[in-house]
Amino acid sequence: MGILHDIGKYFLMIKLSFSKTCKREVLYKQVFKEINDLILDSIQIVSILSFFIGGVVSIQMALNLENPLLSKTLIGYATRQSVILEFAPTFISIIMAGKVGSYITSSIGTMRVTEQIDALEVMGINSLNYLVFPKVIAMLLYPFIITIAMFLGIIGGLLAMTLTGVPSESYIQGIQMDFESYHITYSYIKTLVFAFVLATVPSYHGYYMKGGALDVGKASTKSFYWTSIIIIILNYIVTQLLLA
Repeated sequence: MGILHDIGKYFLMIKLSFSKTCKREVLYKQVFKEINDLILDSIQIVSILSFFIGGVVSIQMALNLENPLLSKTLIGYATRQSVILEFAPTFISIIMAGKVGSYITSSIGTMRVTEQIDALEVMGINSLNYLVFPKVIAMLLYPFIITIAMFLGIIGGLLAMTLTGVPSESYIQGIQMDFESYHITYSYIKTLVFAFVLATVPSYHGYYMKGGALDVGKASTKSFYWTSIIIIILNYIVTQLLLA
């Protein structure tokens, strides 16, 4: 019953977030602030991780394809498939659940502890629309982050193969081999689903947290836990629906 109650509150929060909107000028300001905090500030860590993840994936593929009868182009092909289909959209989203999710939970939770949310309600402002809606809109740009992750993951694999002696021509040929544009569409659909989860689940844990300042950290940990689980479950469901 507790989980069903939480699910009901979660969907009610989403409904209220899109109702009784604040002034456009206020929302515009909040949206641009969230874009800076959630998207632009995440580019650096996503770029570094994606580059080295791509390198590691390509090295592992090369170690498993040491048979001289197998073409070296398979390394580029396998790296591209791994990065585009799984590592960029899913692995990066789980990492973002720690970075972005913790930030959202702690910022909203701090406002709850310091009674700033209560003050917004007293002034007649829909606090959910003011706090959650701009985050949802900002996370619509999340595919931009994943595009960078895909690109740098493949480039990282190219550099790793060049350093290990695999001809770059073979790797590039493998990247181009049997390419299906639908796989990109599938990855972006997953990304948008994960973006909505990253914006709303941490907001829920921050908005409805109880206790004092010490409980903000506990709420952030719980937020990361549930966000990661939901992303993994949705990853399975979306993959089953779109690729099976």
